[in-house]
Amino acid sequence: MLRELDFGVHRFSDIQVNTGAPRETLALRLKRLEDAGLIERRQYSARPPRAEYHLTESGRDIAPVLAALRRWGERHVAPVG
Repeated sequence: MLRELDFGVHRFSDIQVNTGAPRETLALRLKRLEDAGLIERRQYSARPPRAEYHLTESGRDIAPVLAALRRWGERHVAPVG
């Protein structure tokens, strides 16, 4: 979820498509990230009520850590198949 938000994907349905996460799982994880202060919900439509998700300062600060983990994985973990 954090990767998608860092890439500029902010809407629930787009995050779901890009990650393949089941709806309930995605909702739970987004709520946990919000509770941890890494993301915030921003309403973009009142009717029907809809929200986007954005990284907070704390969430933006973790982006380099995630990028480093991705690079490590690409270098040291054998590709599947």
